[in-house]
Amino acid sequence: MPYPPGALTDLLARSIGDRLAVGLRQPVIVDNKPGAGTLVGAEFVARQPPDGYTLLMATSTTLGISPALYRPSPINPLRDFAPISQVGSVNFFLIANLAFPAKNVREMIEAIRKNPGKYNYASVGSGSPHHLFMEALKAELSLDIQHVPYKGTPAALTDLLTGAIQVMFADATIAVPNIQGGKVTALGTSAAKPTTLLPGLAPIAGTVAGFDWEAWQGIVAPAGTPKEIVTRLSSELQKIQATPEFQAQLLRFGMEPSAPHSPEQFAAIIEAEQPRWARAIRDSGA
Repeated sequence: MPYPPGALTDLLARSIGDRLAVGLRQPVIVDNKPGAGTLVGAEFVARQPPDGYTLLMATSTTLGISPALYRPSPINPLRDFAPISQVGSVNFFLIANLAFPAKNVREMIEAIRKNPGKYNYASVGSGSPHHLFMEALKAELSLDIQHVPYKGTPAALTDLLTGAIQVMFADATIAVPNIQGGKVTALGTSAAKPTTLLPGLAPIAGTVAGFDWEAWQGIVAPAGTPKEIVTRLSSELQKIQATPEFQAQLLRFGMEPSAPHSPEQFAAIIEAEQPRWARAIRDSGA
């Protein structure tokens, strides 16, 4: 587990571990090894024997952002792991201060273009999805809006609510209650597919064609893990994913259930994302 205890990805891993232990009929232990943008835990797993007994709860940060951000990277996302299954995804919400003169993405674009350099957006740090998604949008539309990095979501949200900054991307655990409470304006979502968490909110892609970004969680094993073991683990994970109880828990975590992925499909997702993350990091200057 490359995240600290109590993080949402850690809670998800423990939920999966409890269910996987039942299916495999043996204990599953979650061992937290955070650090270096999740690369400490990832490198540890990559160096373990490929016997199916050590797995990595990976995210798009682990196998997409951090290897491109931290150079030289201690892991190669494509060579060091055997993908098993994606289990969840995170659709980010673009939210704004109530006084910001926009109620949707089109109006936000117009406001920024009329006032280049006037507005600021928050992130939870350089190289975070919150940062890279906005930089991708800026690059696509040639927008002049300033980045203000924060050390965490609470501080960023506080400044958004007070108007010190105007917009930010936030995950569902932060965005949805503040949207529903009337504290912020919901402008759109990062993924092109509609969100099940706020079904009436339009994706950014409805205004900016081709804009489609989300974070994800998935399970991988060390490279060289025998195919029959990968197949067995993938089958058990897909059984877990199919249960209404697990799907409901994902939604409570602010995540959205992923359609069942074969190991090959998950591997294709990881590979396809490598140039996208690298380009976003390059465009952002992170």
